[in-house]
Amino acid sequence: MKNRVTAVFAVLILLVLAMQSSHSQVKWVVGGNMGLGISTSPSSADFTFGPMAEVLFGKGPAVGTEFNIFTATGTPIEWANYFKYYFSVPGSNVKPYADAGFGLVFVTGGPFFDIRFGGGANFEIARGLSIAPDLQLGPVFATGNTNFIILIRAGIRYQIP
Repeated sequence: MKNRVTAVFAVLILLVLAMQSSHSQVKWVVGGNMGLGISTSPSSADFTFGPMAEVLFGKGPAVGTEFNIFTATGTPIEWANYFKYYFSVPGSNVKPYADAGFGLVFVTGGPFFDIRFGGGANFEIARGLSIAPDLQLGPVFATGNTNFIILIRAGIRYQIP
């Protein structure tokens, strides 16, 4: 299992580096998220927070990764990877987006695989700095059952010039 995770991580890094060298408008974005994580099995609502980073390719597509730490029993940690697309809104500083991806949840009895879908918007508050409300949802495939998670978060993003 560890070899597969390492192989997937290595392929993602090589893909990002290859795309970065082939595009002239590649930009890095760093930041963090915090908010509410709602889980169905066991039913709970917990605080979640963690760092994130993504690579923008031009104006629309992006690839990102984030770590989320939950305050639930056992302190689950999620490593999520996603593909994101930013939609352009002419004459506005708001950048809505949709994303989808996969991740690993590290908790007692795990790691478990999850699939996430969601979206949000980046609201620019200063040059290169934005606030990003976000909604993510999807299943977590645990041993013996499937847990559904909903993340309602706010984030802050800084685009590195």
